[in-house]
Amino acid sequence: MKTLIIAEAGVNHNGDIDIAYRLCDAAKEAGADVIKFQTWKTENLITKSVAQAKYQSDNTGITESQFDMIKKLELTYDEFGKLKEYCDGIGIEFASTADEAESLDAVIKLGVRFLKVGSGEIGNIPYLRYIGSKKMPVILSTGMSTLGDVDLSVNALRQGGASDITLLHCTTNYPCPPEAVNLRAMCTLRDAFKCPVGYSDHTEGYEAAVMAVSMGASVLEKHFTLDRNMQGPDHKASADVMEFKQYVKAVRRAENMLGDGVKRPAGDEDEVSKVVRKRIVASRPIKKGSVITGDDIVTKRSDEGIGAAYWDIVRGSVSDKDYGTDQGISLNRPE
Repeated sequence: MKTLIIAEAGVNHNGDIDIAYRLCDAAKEAGADVIKFQTWKTENLITKSVAQAKYQSDNTGITESQFDMIKKLELTYDEFGKLKEYCDGIGIEFASTADEAESLDAVIKLGVRFLKVGSGEIGNIPYLRYIGSKKMPVILSTGMSTLGDVDLSVNALRQGGASDITLLHCTTNYPCPPEAVNLRAMCTLRDAFKCPVGYSDHTEGYEAAVMAVSMGASVLEKHFTLDRNMQGPDHKASADVMEFKQYVKAVRRAENMLGDGVKRPAGDEDEVSKVVRKRIVASRPIKKGSVITGDDIVTKRSDEGIGAAYWDIVRGSVSDKDYGTDQGISLNRPE
């Protein structure tokens, strides 16, 4: 199964639609399936007194309220409409996380295929019920939460009417250190809620993504930027174009390595087995018509003779011809 890879552009357009267009081009070039933004009306989202998260002030070097920071990063609904049309034109799927109800309706009107819900909405019962009422596929990130928090949130989505829910394990650190990744929690989510799972990846590199795919992730999301040195809260914890290309390449290789699960010889193994797997050969001369004993035969690598798996069939059978030492035994071989 192909993993859905989401390039999380988020707010890395810095409030500039021209940068957003470039992000769409770069995500397409890097091999992402989806480019995702974030849509909100600042006045509907946040009060003016809320401080920045520590990672935001650390990454920007600017101390200001979340309201002031986010307002500068806001794009209009009309601009998102233009981005959707642009993505359709270049052949990459457009998506956007709507952070409040008005913006959710606006995003749905654009014709998105699924609704992405950020970790900040965990426990937001009325909004999750509203999202569920749209009866669209939902991808819910689960950072900053316990299993009980997720249970409450999934129930709210289902109460609203959502039936197609994918849960993304997430650790809301930017970047996320290896000791905080806890990928086994993704499997816990799958087992607890009997639904598809994935990983919202804030780590550096691609090792966590490869591991997540091997553990059953159907969706991967990773922050994406044109330049990690750009001004803004998320650039430093994002992958640039070259890094994202490597990320996609590593994930696709991991998928290919997983295969279909059927145990059978692969590729050139049949040819290799002809000279590696043991065959039954005569350990000493054997006369035609004699009963072959265990002392008459031995298993060796050989280019002739029946496979060693037929030992119990050959032993005790009657020789159909004379055999010299090391000659492959072929009599009574099952068809």
